Amino acid sequence: MSLFDMFTQEIAIDLGTANTLIIHNNKIVIDQPSIVAIERSTGRPIAVGEQAKHMQGKTHEDIKTIRPLKDGVIADFHASEHMIKEFIKKIPGIKGKFIQPALRIVICIPSGITEVEKRAVRDSAQKVNAKEVRLIYEPMAAAIGVGIDVQKPEGNMIIDIGGGTTEIAVVALGGIVCDKSVKIAGDVFTNDIAYYLRTHHNLYIGERTAERVKIEVGSAVEDLDVDIEDIPVQGRDLITGKPKEIMVGYKEIARALDKSIIRIEDAVMETLSLTPPELAADIYKTGIYLAGGGALLRGLADRIHKKTGLPVFVAEDPLRAVVRGTGIALKNMDKFNFLIK
Repeated sequence: MSLFDMFTQEIAIDLGTANTLIIHNNKIVIDQPSIVAIERSTGRPIAVGEQAKHMQGKTHEDIKTIRPLKDGVIADFHASEHMIKEFIKKIPGIKGKFIQPALRIVICIPSGITEVEKRAVRDSAQKVNAKEVRLIYEPMAAAIGVGIDVQKPEGNMIIDIGGGTTEIAVVALGGIVCDKSVKIAGDVFTNDIAYYLRTHHNLYIGERTAERVKIEVGSAVEDLDVDIEDIPVQGRDLITGKPKEIMVGYKEIARALDKSIIRIEDAVMETLSLTPPELAADIYKTGIYLAGGGALLRGLADRIHKKTGLPVFVAEDPLRAVVRGTGIALKNMDKFNFLIK
């Protein structure tokens, strides 16, 4: 073992549009919102993660909250670099060390990413003392995290619905055979809900409230097997300007999300139509796997099952499937030849 290896810490990062997760020593040590609060006058970051999320929608003119990632890629280089640095500082095994250890990092990236965007991710990681950076495509990480043996000569289809993008891919023999990345995912669902309440109830709500509605009564279908109670939603009345409250149920939210879900269904059908026949035969047997936060949307698996006629399985812990897969890739760095240098 070289001296370099002794002082090197290995971490796996799922740099998501909505949340950033980090694995260190086989444990998820960071699971925080990808948000940074910045002081406008100085450009100085003042909070990241959970702390910055609490400020969202409640700031005065000298503080702004930004999300450094848009559609799964870095939109604000300075803020993303600061966010990664702060999250790494919070890792228990690294926090408070006199000498900052060199890092070996595996980061997952969307499959539809450009070379310039790849470089931005790599540069951000290298600024935090990373000696070695490898990248893994998100659908590949999700497939590994779901428990698929990606090295086998067998086709598997994975749909990873994150915050910024939905990644649909067919994987076999340690590679992505065909894939589609659409910019419709959790964030679009949140915006759909806010837009629906604005146009149908004249109720203006913030992003955090729309997110809460999505989690509590979000649904992809209007007829669920279980009955979910309506929830109170507070916001501002667009006509009177006064604060008001209305009750919202899952049937209305299903209508609000319908157009976006149709676009995801179309992308799934398109990917299936591009799949080579031998792999299509495998997928008929193995079915489709759902991962990412969007997989938690009630009735979505049923809807995709009806559309494709294939069995659909939701990952055990969909929110963490990608980071788990990234962590496994980190441990098998030398064995997996699909990691991008």
